[in-house]
Amino acid sequence: MNDRTLPLSPLPPLPANEPLPALVVITGSEPLLVLEAGDALRVRAREQGFTEQHRFVMDARSDWQQVFGAASSGSLFGDKQMVEVSIPGGKPGKTGATAIETLATQCARRPAGDVLTVVKLPALDRTTRQSRWASALFDAASVVSLPEIGRQGLPGWIGQRLAAQQQKMGTDALQWLTDRVEGNLLAAYQEIQKLGLLYPAGDITLTQCQSAVLNVARYDVFALRDAMLEGDAARMLRVLRGLRAEGEAPPLVLWAMAEEIRTLDRINRATQQGQPLGAAMKANRLFGAREQRARAALGRVSSARWRRAVAHAHDVDRLIKGIGVPGRLTDAWHELERLGMSIAASRSG
Repeated sequence: MNDRTLPLSPLPPLPANEPLPALVVITGSEPLLVLEAGDALRVRAREQGFTEQHRFVMDARSDWQQVFGAASSGSLFGDKQMVEVSIPGGKPGKTGATAIETLATQCARRPAGDVLTVVKLPALDRTTRQSRWASALFDAASVVSLPEIGRQGLPGWIGQRLAAQQQKMGTDALQWLTDRVEGNLLAAYQEIQKLGLLYPAGDITLTQCQSAVLNVARYDVFALRDAMLEGDAARMLRVLRGLRAEGEAPPLVLWAMAEEIRTLDRINRATQQGQPLGAAMKANRLFGAREQRARAALGRVSSARWRRAVAHAHDVDRLIKGIGVPGRLTDAWHELERLGMSIAASRSG
């Protein structure tokens, strides 16, 4: 892979003195950041004469010849062309994979001439990232890899955006705003923009923040799972109750919690039988941030509690199906709270 990172962040303004490469890949799981990086690249491309633009949204069923046609047709006025290809699903299909390999070969490690090609991808999983087409693409391109802004990084990201509009807020206001927009970076961006319109430069108090911001947190089962494993009981309960208020189906919520509990119980049993922890993680396909959360949870929660949690999850499944379970509450949501708390609040080691 060409590890050169393009200075595409809209904060600060882009330098315009470096020629663009023929092929750029923008990849990330946050749609807002991908959108901003694309906008910033477009500005820079126009500064270097790429005034004619073609955009395509592709998937496994698309006709990739139209992409090559746009790149090779030339402009009636001799303008340079920017060809932007978005693959929202990250799966180009067999024909698309072949087309991407051809594109990579044509553009590999050379500056843009009359055509600049930009490929936008979501964050790819490990298997897709190692596929032949992805390897060829990433090796040939200058890659803009955009980070995921998780719960822990969100206050700092909000602070950075506020600073760009000459505003700032204290820790209490930052934490409050983070709770309101958790899981929805675009909503966070919109609320920050709103604060810039409502208040002058300088400090924004908690009261001012609360009066301006709506509760736009997008709760999801994966945030629930992560909070449970991280031992953040308050956040786990907040997300779980948010899911209930939004009408989420209890079976989906249970699946997210129980799947992780069963996986960590398997890993725990494997390590007790002598298997190295790293090998057990790999066997259960836990990598990256998910592996880090799992390691922390395994170090915090006792073996006996994992086994009890597996049995508890089976009981909740019966409650969801309308089958009473002796010793359990009748409301499945209340038992989901108890199940999550048994892991999130555990400090047994």
